[in-house]
Amino acid sequence: MNHFQTPPSPPRWATRLLHWYCAPELLEEVQGDMLEEFYFQCRHNSVAAARRDYVRNVLGFMRPFAIKRKSSPSYPILPMNMIGHYFTVALRQVLRHKAFSAINVVGLAIGMTCCMAIFLWVADEKAVDNFHAKGDHLYNIYMTVRSATDVEGVYNTPRRYDSVTHVLIDDAKEAIAEVQGLAFYATGYSMPWGKAETFQAGDKIYKLEGSRASNDFLTMFSYPVIAGDPKTALKDIKGLAISRKMANLFFGSPEEAIGKSIRYENKRDFEITAVFEDLTPQSSRRFEFLANWDAHMMRGGMEWSSNNMEATFLLADGADPDQVAVKLNKLVQPRLDKGLPYTMEIGLQPYRDQYLKSNFADGKPVGGRIEYVRIFSGVAIFILIIACINFMNLATARSVKRAKEVGVRKVIGSPRLYLIGQFFGESLLLSFFALALSLLLLQVLLPVFNTVTGKNLVAPITSIPTWITLISLALITGILAGSYPALFLSSLKPVRVLKGAVQFTQNAIWFRKGLAVFQFGLSILLLIATIVVSQQTAFMQSMNLGYNKENLLYFTIEGELSKYDKFQAFKQKALQLPGVRAIDRSSEAPHAMKFIVDDNDGAAETGEEDNTAIKWEGREKGEMVGFKPTSVGFDFVKLMDLQIVEGRSFSREYATDSADAFLVNEQAVKEMGMKDPIGKWVSAWQKKGHIIGVLKDYNTNSLHERIRPLIVDVKEYEYFGVILVRTEAGKAKEVLAGMEQVYKELNPNYPFSFRFVDEDYNDMYRNEQVMSKLSNAFAILAILVSCLGLLGLIMFSAEQRTREIGIRKALGATVSSIVGLLSQDFVKIVLVSFVLATPIAAYLMHQWLNGFAFKIDLSWWIFGIAGIAALLVALVTISFQAIQSARANPVESLRSE
Repeated sequence: MNHFQTPPSPPRWATRLLHWYCAPELLEEVQGDMLEEFYFQCRHNSVAAARRDYVRNVLGFMRPFAIKRKSSPSYPILPMNMIGHYFTVALRQVLRHKAFSAINVVGLAIGMTCCMAIFLWVADEKAVDNFHAKGDHLYNIYMTVRSATDVEGVYNTPRRYDSVTHVLIDDAKEAIAEVQGLAFYATGYSMPWGKAETFQAGDKIYKLEGSRASNDFLTMFSYPVIAGDPKTALKDIKGLAISRKMANLFFGSPEEAIGKSIRYENKRDFEITAVFEDLTPQSSRRFEFLANWDAHMMRGGMEWSSNNMEATFLLADGADPDQVAVKLNKLVQPRLDKGLPYTMEIGLQPYRDQYLKSNFADGKPVGGRIEYVRIFSGVAIFILIIACINFMNLATARSVKRAKEVGVRKVIGSPRLYLIGQFFGESLLLSFFALALSLLLLQVLLPVFNTVTGKNLVAPITSIPTWITLISLALITGILAGSYPALFLSSLKPVRVLKGAVQFTQNAIWFRKGLAVFQFGLSILLLIATIVVSQQTAFMQSMNLGYNKENLLYFTIEGELSKYDKFQAFKQKALQLPGVRAIDRSSEAPHAMKFIVDDNDGAAETGEEDNTAIKWEGREKGEMVGFKPTSVGFDFVKLMDLQIVEGRSFSREYATDSADAFLVNEQAVKEMGMKDPIGKWVSAWQKKGHIIGVLKDYNTNSLHERIRPLIVDVKEYEYFGVILVRTEAGKAKEVLAGMEQVYKELNPNYPFSFRFVDEDYNDMYRNEQVMSKLSNAFAILAILVSCLGLLGLIMFSAEQRTREIGIRKALGATVSSIVGLLSQDFVKIVLVSFVLATPIAAYLMHQWLNGFAFKIDLSWWIFGIAGIAALLVALVTISFQAIQSARANPVESLRSE
């Protein structure tokens, strides 16, 4: 070895590794042996070989017995006697810093109130149809219908049409062992597609809504029967089960109602066989009476006004619904009409899922109201997270002032665990204060929330599970909100703190800015969602539907008005009333045309005439189009303000129009593939005629659905449908008073009951209206809570830069330049939040809008407005603190430093 050369040494990193893991009592001896071996190898081999051997020895000594172990703490992990002390200190801190505590409590309380209100709504939505005792075994069937061009899913029961209608699964209970019960229910009896029906007992006449159900219905479902026998209530065709409300209305009490006769539609009598309790709001089905199922099937195979019927199965314990569906398909497929241009496949869905998942995709039920439940559950969690982040930011803003306290406590021997417990104690105390405040807020705001959502929610504050949930919420919120301040403040080094050199690492600064970005990103996302939902709702309510829905009312044709001469007499008298512009009739309300028919090749091939088939000139075999058919009066087009784009409208001047004329809409022309439709023949409802005109497309249902092909003919002698009345603007009240008198004069056995088309139309979008109002409110709250967090950050920043601000002012800096200096970081936070939130919001809103056939475009200005609004609110928030800091006396600032 050369005397003047640096002696060889082993790799430094290997030595450090040895010091890091080796137990202290072994280190000296082990390292000595390794160095001795290293120098020996240097003398007899090369230095490189000696270093390799040294590293090998260090790594080879990494064995369990040699690993350094930390000594056990000398204090208990959770000192129970300290818990009371934590809360005592926490209470002192809360009382000493009232403004800070109030901001934190209010922020958390807003978050908790939003969270509780939304979860009450979510719980109520999930409770719908969950009250049936046999609910775990109840399954509804749906059909996936596939044609060459389309796939649709429907809740309906497979049937075959020949001389009478056959329900193809009525023997499923006998054919499939797993099926223990089968109930049918007619679903077309709710407004606006169906109609309220007239009952009379003595001199009492009322219109009520109800339906038809099979005999097993009241035993399979848990609608409590309070009088009569549920097993036999619907067994006889004359039997009628009614609600408590209906029983009280007609007979005074449920007991008095049993066995009594009640007149239906002034046509026939039913006998009251059972009275069931008024339906709970958690029932998706709404009915005041249930008639016998055979009454549904008695008229030509099916009672008119509803061809939709649901079938519900009660399956045995352990039955696999998928296997039952396979067996059902094997049972049904051979029974279907032959040669159909489409296929049908039966599926089973848990009955309790139908309310939330009734939208179909690829023929399967997948979405629906569950999307709103998910969205608002997410919103509730988001707002609570924003409130917790707000708490963290405010606590961090005070960390400089708390740092000395931490330093002193550490110097006098307080372990870190105790400090963590103290800070968690403060956050938990504030969290429980916030919980108390949020319960008060919830009680105050719940009536408003109920008005918006159309529900009757009550906070179940007397139930033990509720309190367990609330306490858990407060604990989770307190731990979540207090986690970062507790861990951060307890980690401060006492020597540096007491020297007043509290400096935050770059990672800590980035972490807090990241929280602010996340917080504001969520707020901007909610703002964008609010604007999109509001725009879509406004678009639906103001969209040109293709007809004039204003000042248009309708009521059902029934009783004497079913007769042509009485209808004409009513029309002539009503037209003489002041304020009445036009009157006509239609087989369906123009905004709620649910009925769809198509051609039926199978019926044609079997030789049976299908009276619902629609065929047209030039149609190719197998081509299928689903039409909405309606029959109207001669004045219908003028009354509805519809546009004729080709040909002409119906006219009494043409004697052949009643027997030979059809109107179709543009969509029908398109789907039938006609180039020159005027004069082409069409057959529908056993009537063959010619197309005389083409209507401009107009919406016959909600904007969730596309415009369907429409075919219209004239049937002034039709005995059913609705009477449409167009009034002059502002004359509705006057018209109704006069019309009711005319109605009672000509149709005395039926009460006058009417609806306005624009009100029904608004009802179609109640979900969207509720969502719009809720998103508006929650977006404002989210921004408010986020601004509290931003206020915390600007307080923190101003606190950190007190010395810098003082020096700048002493050197002549203006207030505006200092305000700009303090604000620029927060402007960057809002801009980064905007950039990150925009694509996520665009994706989510695009998915939501896909549920509408008619929708707005996601224009750039929607995102621009949200970003500018967030930026302005943020600037207003930080400007107060920034201006206050900028205007502070520099002498005092520098003296305090």
